[in-house]
Amino acid sequence: MKNQKIKNIVLTSVITALTAVLSQIAIPVPSGVPITLQTFAVSLSGYLLGLKYGVISTFIYISLGAIGIPVFSNFSGGIHFIFASPTGGFIIGFLFLSFFCGLSCLFKWRKHGKVSAIFWGLIGVFICHLCGCMQYASIASIPFTAAIVTVSLPFILKDAISVVLAYFLCLKINKYM
Repeated sequence: MKNQKIKNIVLTSVITALTAVLSQIAIPVPSGVPITLQTFAVSLSGYLLGLKYGVISTFIYISLGAIGIPVFSNFSGGIHFIFASPTGGFIIGFLFLSFFCGLSCLFKWRKHGKVSAIFWGLIGVFICHLCGCMQYASIASIPFTAAIVTVSLPFILKDAISVVLAYFLCLKINKYM
């Protein structure tokens, strides 16, 4: 039991650090919402760590950024970045993404485990995008539908692929753990 607890703490720390690193691989776009590997990292945290520790890892990542440690894309951080920037809604949405990817772990042993796990991850991406679009629309003072076109549609396919890749990477990693 103690070894499992240590393993969970170490894995949670490693995935939190990985999320911070993958957040820095960013391609700027005119909307101000960069293309990053954050979605992949957060999905991996849920799939690999499960519901509880996946959400804890994401929460720690967000908390580190909130206190000013530059873990968000383009080495940014601060509480204002979460609540007053065009990308802050996506950062809050990452909690839902890791939650739903982790939730899928509860169903992975059923007959259609892969399809179910990916489905739950895609639900998480949808909610993450919903949060991101709501904040972007508010910050940019544009209609919600315009925010969807600006900051969701260009990223949704990449984010869906990120969820699928994170799931299959998790399967490979779990074979060795």
